Amino acid sequence: MQKILVVEDDRELNQALCYALEKQGYQVIPVFSILQAKSNFEQLKKERHVHLIIQDVNLPDGKGFEFCKWVKKQEDIPVLFLTARDLEEDALKGYDVGAEDYITKPFSMKILIRKISLILKRNQAQEQRLYDDGNLSIDWERAKITLGHSECAVTPTEFRLLKILIENKGRLLTYEILLEQLWDCDGQFVDRHTLAVNINRLRRKIEDTEHKYISNVYGMGYQWVG
Repeated sequence: MQKILVVEDDRELNQALCYALEKQGYQVIPVFSILQAKSNFEQLKKERHVHLIIQDVNLPDGKGFEFCKWVKKQEDIPVLFLTARDLEEDALKGYDVGAEDYITKPFSMKILIRKISLILKRNQAQEQRLYDDGNLSIDWERAKITLGHSECAVTPTEFRLLKILIENKGRLLTYEILLEQLWDCDGQFVDRHTLAVNINRLRRKIEDTEHKYISNVYGMGYQWVG
């Protein structure tokens, strides 16, 4: 379920937005200040991904522009401004700090819902093509891996392992599941020893003291924790 963080201090509007979005099947987290928004954002990052942030510009403890810039430094998540500030310079500033769209009040809820749907679909398509956490970047279509600012060479088996692990982020993949999926990829036999060799080789290539990506759950399997 896609998660949307709604940062709006007008409680009636916040409640109306959450109600409309929940009816569309989204999971919505309402907050009323930048402080609350940052706290919830950090917590959601630990649990799973935030897919979209809807926010006002004028908030009780600061300007939404600054919060948007802060978010973009953490993760490239779509931000949609929903505000009464209708000056052209404000809209331009919203786009300058990285917003996906800038909508002024009053607004049509139906049009807002449609815009949100389009933003999320576009972002989902982008996520399926790329993985990027600021250190490790993977272009799935081009089979290109970049670590920091340098290209990282991996074998076809290591690349498939990466894809399987990342697509199942946070989920424990048993040895049997990984072996079965690797077997299905090219029909070549892969045993548990070969799997361990490839995992260890992959870890040496992409991990360092500050970046740990693959966890070995002893006797069971592996998990992507990056």
